[in-house]
Amino acid sequence: MKIRNRIENLLVEMKKCGMDGLFLMREANVRYISGFTDSDSYVLITEKGNFFITDGRYTEQAEKQCPDYKVIKWGKPVGTLGDTVNNIAKDLGLKSIGFEKDKMTYALYEDFKAKLEAVELVPTLGLVEKLRYVKDEEEISNIREACRIADVAFERILDFIKPGISESEVALELEYCMRKEGASSVGFDTILISGSKTSLLHGKPDNKIIEDGDLIILDYGALYNGYISDMTRTIGIGHLDDKKVEIYNLVKKAQQQGLETVKAGECGKTVDDKIRSVIKDYEDYYYAGIGHGVGRELHEEPFLGKYCNRILQENCVITVEPGIYIPGWGGVRIEDTIVVKKDGYERLTNSTKELIILK
Repeated sequence: MKIRNRIENLLVEMKKCGMDGLFLMREANVRYISGFTDSDSYVLITEKGNFFITDGRYTEQAEKQCPDYKVIKWGKPVGTLGDTVNNIAKDLGLKSIGFEKDKMTYALYEDFKAKLEAVELVPTLGLVEKLRYVKDEEEISNIREACRIADVAFERILDFIKPGISESEVALELEYCMRKEGASSVGFDTILISGSKTSLLHGKPDNKIIEDGDLIILDYGALYNGYISDMTRTIGIGHLDDKKVEIYNLVKKAQQQGLETVKAGECGKTVDDKIRSVIKDYEDYYYAGIGHGVGRELHEEPFLGKYCNRILQENCVITVEPGIYIPGWGGVRIEDTIVVKKDGYERLTNSTKELIILK
């Protein structure tokens, strides 16, 4: 019933655009609209039927997982993907098919253009993403579990981190903790950096050795049942100087102010404005984006920041993650995944945000 409702809602959006077919290839959208849990597959939605297009590796799985779809096998000897879609279009008499213009490659577009001569190809953007903007209770439950896994991993990794081991060793152990706790995988490439590298917003762990006096940024997440968590904590090692403690406390205060601004009906820019009012003395070292939606993808609408004009809705799942990044010195970021509520928010990542200094 859930998948059928999503399909019906998508058909409404397609009708507004004057299309009688929509071809989807973005993996997150294919999974959302079909229930399929693997990759390398496509969906064609029409008012006359719905088609799940995949190769021989996945046909049996698709037939079990996608009862609302007719499963179509493509590849040799059937022909190209364009041939396969054209065969369906001719059988149904389709006149126009939309495609995800930010996902389709030029090579595939050429194939479609050559094979679907009688069909108008309509570029679209964000039709399924519009439906994914607000999460249902099952989606929130999956993200909540992904966040729980990340919280457990954070608690366990604190006993592992010490001076003399490398960032890569800690990152590997952190990921192992999440898998052991029930994650199907990591939600994204783990950011675990220390010392002056913490000024790199998306720095990667390497063989740098963790030293006394370092700040460490841990930005990571778990993948659970197709949904992602996203959390950042900054901790200290040994003896931190006064400036590191000062900036940590400033970012912590700014993040709390931002969280307290969140509620349904609020604009994403307003959250950013509140945070900027706290870190104003360090605004030159502050990144323009302070949050994003999270769900089947790590970064999805709504995006929060200086230029955000999207309105938060109840049951949007977002992050709030302000940071201060000073080149050559280092940085601090604190991030939570939260659910937007009518009059506030529910925090899903519940690890402490008090400054932890490991001796």
